[in-house]
Amino acid sequence: MNDPTLLTFGTVSGLAEHVGTSPPSVVRFAVKLGFDGFTELQQHAQSELSEQVISPSQRVRQHGDGETQHSIERAMHHAFEALGSESLSKMAMPIVSANQVIILSGETSMAGAYVLQSGLSMIRSDVRLVEEHATGRDLCGAKKGDVAVVFDFTRYRRNSIRAAQTLAEHGVTIIAVTDSPLSPLAELTELRCELTIPAVGPFDSAVPAVIAAELIVSRVVQEMRDEARERIDKLEAFWQATDTFLAYKPRKQSSDDRA
Repeated sequence: MNDPTLLTFGTVSGLAEHVGTSPPSVVRFAVKLGFDGFTELQQHAQSELSEQVISPSQRVRQHGDGETQHSIERAMHHAFEALGSESLSKMAMPIVSANQVIILSGETSMAGAYVLQSGLSMIRSDVRLVEEHATGRDLCGAKKGDVAVVFDFTRYRRNSIRAAQTLAEHGVTIIAVTDSPLSPLAELTELRCELTIPAVGPFDSAVPAVIAAELIVSRVVQEMRDEARERIDKLEAFWQATDTFLAYKPRKQSSDDRA
């Protein structure tokens, strides 16, 4: 939509006319997104718009010290609700059967992307985290049968959104970890979870994205079963053969330490 104010401040008839449909169709679309109707959708959009216009410099001046812990706790609780068993299963199964798994992310959600890449690469082959500077080179061969897991939250990064849109046009299955049914990723896929992303000082918390990544990896392990276990066993054997980890034994506690 070229003019987002039509949704946030316009009428249902004005929005319907702009997009070339009927007011009842707009209302049905709002219900499909999980809202009671257009009014609730519009209120959600207004709330999101107000959050987007708050810059990091404004946040750091407004945010009280006592709010951070409670905000993160609420976001964690919401993440576990959003990623229930049925939702996780729907997101995990395409990853299990994909030819390759592509991971894309905006900057503030990158912690989740790294966790997902690390976890998935230990249990299956052909998992790739695509950096922004290499997007064209790494994605030019993507095709139907591949899966792209895309992390991005308000304020959405142009590269991750445009890349996801292009991959969808090429038949790649999109799985979105985002923050709203109004996210530009939401229109690309029904395989998504919508997280609450609190501010931590001037910046967005990385905790919900990491929770989502860890839950997805855990469910993929469950779905792959013996195949995942065999790969992990081979990986462990390789680590041992290459002496990957430090052979460390904690020193004995002295009497001075115990005092």
